[in-house]
This record gives sequence, C-alpha cells and structure tokens, in this order.
Amino acid sequence: MRALVLVEPGKTEIREISMPVPTDEEVLLRIGMVGFCGGDLNGFKGLFEMQEYPNVLGHEVGGIIEAAGKNVPATFAPGMKVTLNPYLNCGLCIACRKGRPNACVDNKTMGVRRPGAMTEYIAVNWKKLHASATLSYKELALVEPLTVGFHAANRGRVHAGDKVLVIGCGIVGLGAIAGSLNRGATVFAADISDYKTGIAKAVGASTAINTTTTNLKEALAEWTNGDGPDVIIEAVGNHETYRAAVELVSYTGRVVYIGYGKRPVEYNTGVFVRKEIEILGSRNCLDDFPVVIQYLEFGKFPVDAVISKTVSLDNAGEALQDWSENRGNITKIMVDFTL
Repeated sequence: MRALVLVEPGKTEIREISMPVPTDEEVLLRIGMVGFCGGDLNGFKGLFEMQEYPNVLGHEVGGIIEAAGKNVPATFAPGMKVTLNPYLNCGLCIACRKGRPNACVDNKTMGVRRPGAMTEYIAVNWKKLHASATLSYKELALVEPLTVGFHAANRGRVHAGDKVLVIGCGIVGLGAIAGSLNRGATVFAADISDYKTGIAKAVGASTAINTTTTNLKEALAEWTNGDGPDVIIEAVGNHETYRAAVELVSYTGRVVYIGYGKRPVEYNTGVFVRKEIEILGSRNCLDDFPVVIQYLEFGKFPVDAVISKTVSLDNAGEALQDWSENRGNITKIMVDFTL
C-alpha cells in the first residue's frame, strides 16, 4: 500500500509500505481523510524539534473500521466511522503518574516520532478510537487539531464572562477560539492574514483584526476599557507574540502558550510579578475528544470555510510544498483517500 513519507526537510515521497496486521487489541482502519497540521508544515521546513525523519506523516484522521481484533469491544465494530487519539504515552514518567499523559516525557505522536496515518490502512488500539455516527471523514479529521485548542482554553480556565485574546488563527488557534466560546467567553482574534481573520469571525470571534494594519494594543484597550484580556492564548510560536501576550494580558490574567517557539524569548520578568499573572504551557489534549465531537455534531463549526484545499495522496507532497510557500492563505489541507 502507498504512504506519504517525509524523507528529510523539504522532501516527501510516495512509498510502498507493508499492510498492517492488527493485534487482538487493535482494529484495522481504512483511511478516509487525513489533515496536514502546522507540525507537519514545520517538520517539512525543518523547524519542528520533535520531528523524526524519515517518517510517514499524518495524525489528524477520519477513517472507517474494516476489521476488529477478538478483544476489541463491540462498541467498535466494522463499518463504524472513527477518529483517533494519535498520542502514545509511556505510562511511567512523572507527567503520566500525575494523570497528564498529554505531557508525557517520552510522548510519541503519530507522524512525528512514530509512523503516521497518511497511508491507506493503519492498525490502531481500540482504546485510542472515538466514533461518531454522523460526522463525515473531513469532520472527523478536524477533531484532533480542534482538541488542541480546546485543551488550551481548559488550561487557561476560560469561563463565562472572560474576554479572551487568541493570537494566531491557524487551525489550532481556531480551536482555541471555538473552545473559549464553548466555555462562554467573548473572543478577540488576531492574525497577520485577512483570510484567517475572516475565518475567525465565521467561527464566532466578536472581533478579528489584522495586526499588520491595525494596532493590537490600541484595539484591545478599546475592547477591554483599558483592562486587557483576562486570558491570552498564543497559537503562533513567535518570540514577538510570546512577549506581547505577557505585555497585553490584564493584571492577574492568564497567558497560555501553544505555539512552539523557534528562538529564545527575552522578557522583562518584573511584568510577571507586578501583574501577578499566570503563564501556562499547553500540549496536545486530555479528555477533549468527546467534547469536540459533540461540538461538531451540533454544527457549531464552519467546517467548509476552514478547509482551504482537498487533494489526493498523489498530490499531497506538492500541496505541502505549496503551503510552505504560501502559509498566510492556507488554514487546513485535507488529503482525501477516496479520490
């Protein structure tokens, strides 16, 4: 069967790999659709410190169960459409022992530190599956990236009445917008792309600005009557937006970082103390899959507006190359295995 392999930075290939043989605890999953994420893009560009090469890409999955091992419960039967949790934790490190496997010291995400799902069939332990009777392949493939944003909103303890700034309106940032709205907050979105701020408004942000044409500090002062946002979620990974989050958040506010920084960040740490702010990292997700699936089943998310392009496996490498050259105009690329 065929798979898209990230051979090295800047190079992908379609390769023939072996058909998986599921164990008694696994299902054989036929892939319907897989999404490219920002991690895939940064891995392609050689900017993602966790990426291992060569590797089959893909961890945002919509598929259908073809066969189930003898120990798989009947709740996951052939013919069911599912998505999956792509993270593999060790179960032994301090994060796992504390009940936070998303931050496992030795986490192995599909497509990053172990083979991914950008291929025709994969074998998956049934405990990683999440089913939906109504969602399409493309909706199921959106679940995982949205869970990352929902988890960030949880980390920031976003609640009804909060004013939340989300910096970066890629798919994870859009998930943070949706997750914050789902918790009753009002959301202000910021990006450097009019295309992406337009999608942020479609998701439900009350205000969305392009920071290359509008002064963010002034706009936030007006939006919050000078107080600053209660929570800022940074979903870019840029040293300037890392600093801006600390500078712009309200006194006693909360800053959540999702984006992986590409270079060291310098801070005036007196701001931390003076404002008594909380700075939180946010990695992967915990128990957010059922919440996001329900959110999508209720039709609350503008799925078609978010998907910039759908391509076949044959054209997937070219699409990833194009994304690396035109990042501002692309939010989500889907690879459709039914084409």
